[in-house]
Amino acid sequence: MKKLSEAFSFGGKQFVFSHASIVNDCKMTLAIFTPPKVKNPPVLWYLSGLTCSHLNVMEKGEYRKKAAELGMVIICPDTSPRGDQVPDEKDNWQFGSGAGFYLDATQEPYDKNYNMYSYLNDELPKLVENNFDFDMSRQSIFGHSMGGHGAMIMALRNPEKYNSCSAFAPIVEPSTASWSSEAFKKYIGLDKDDWQMYDSVALIKNGYRFPEILVDQGEADSFLEEGLRPWLLEDACRKAGIKLNLRMQPNYDHSYFFISTFMTDHLNWHRERI
Repeated sequence: MKKLSEAFSFGGKQFVFSHASIVNDCKMTLAIFTPPKVKNPPVLWYLSGLTCSHLNVMEKGEYRKKAAELGMVIICPDTSPRGDQVPDEKDNWQFGSGAGFYLDATQEPYDKNYNMYSYLNDELPKLVENNFDFDMSRQSIFGHSMGGHGAMIMALRNPEKYNSCSAFAPIVEPSTASWSSEAFKKYIGLDKDDWQMYDSVALIKNGYRFPEILVDQGEADSFLEEGLRPWLLEDACRKAGIKLNLRMQPNYDHSYFFISTFMTDHLNWHRERI
């Protein structure tokens, strides 16, 4: 790993690193916040949404003060592979760069680079474990929008790995949402059965389980009705016996003003479980 920057913050350190990813066949960048005076701290992964990189939450998420108090590492990966050699649709914010959807692509030419699920499930955790003295037996995960979708599918498919899972305004059923179904076609192909492993509602309906999930959703979110639809997750969790704490927040939108407002709640919630 190559250190790109380091800054002192709330007694801890905010780093940005880059490294060569094998599964994505490109250079990847990530942010890591380490708390002060904690030996073998637990790890909380934050997955960002469409068009974002590690920078958005690092600069606007307001997590460092509380993470420092709680003694938690916060790791913020990128949302997709990047680089001149990575296939992209530069005029399409819902596909390609910044829109990896945390899946492993199977369709050419995207299958060479867009393998974010394998990157987050295997390659990056091993890299972190080999380079830092974090307690990788205590990991939790959360995210926003596309990243909320990513956090939930990671937790549902790997319940033994994560102590807790939460999301801000997640895309709960991307296989049928207007802003993600077209991306799924290009990444995974036309067979919708292949999409279900990257769809939280479908995973729950197919028997995948996670003990409890916290979701905050703004009622003034412009993507609520067509893209997010938390009631689908609520129905699936109710039928499956999964404890879902869905908090609908009046007046809040989809922005980092919303995320930062409830960030402390999520960090406290994870710390109690990690």
